[in-house]
Amino acid sequence: MKIAVLASLAAFLLLPVHAEERALHKEVVVQAPLADVWNAWTTSEGIKTFFAPDAHVEARADGPFEIYINPYAEPGMKGADGMRFLAVQPMSMLSYTWNAPPSLAEARKQRTVVIVRFAPVSGRETRVTMTHVGWGDGGEWDKAYGYFDKAWDHVLANLQKRFAEGPIDWSEWLSRLRAPAEARK
Repeated sequence: MKIAVLASLAAFLLLPVHAEERALHKEVVVQAPLADVWNAWTTSEGIKTFFAPDAHVEARADGPFEIYINPYAEPGMKGADGMRFLAVQPMSMLSYTWNAPPSLAEARKQRTVVIVRFAPVSGRETRVTMTHVGWGDGGEWDKAYGYFDKAWDHVLANLQKRFAEGPIDWSEWLSRLRAPAEARK
């Protein structure tokens, strides 16, 4: 019996070990009805109120989910250029492809996946849960993971602020970006 137990233990120890998928998980409660929060995430005009100063968003499977952090940058370097919706379940869930910032050129060549879920807490509050998966390991992947660990906190805080205080005013941000863009001309 001892030999059988030892043999089983040895076989178990030889099984391949798989690490859990690395993922970012974020959650906030927004002081706004579900429909309002949903529209903020799924329309170009809504995105401009909290996420970035410009966007091209069509909330449908394979529709564009392009978020322009720097609308003055060269095409392909504006932010989330070329990103696409993967799935859209109205008032419940959306998922989209995502890329690393332009400063991380190697990681930027590939895509990760972001899943955002929406759930009413009350008639005036909505829980937004975000999961970001598909990370590689090492080098620029680790830098991108660290970057988005902070960046998503900022995006979700802006979403809360948008409904508490009004849309984000991007004028100062755009003026800082405009000077280098005009110098390139």
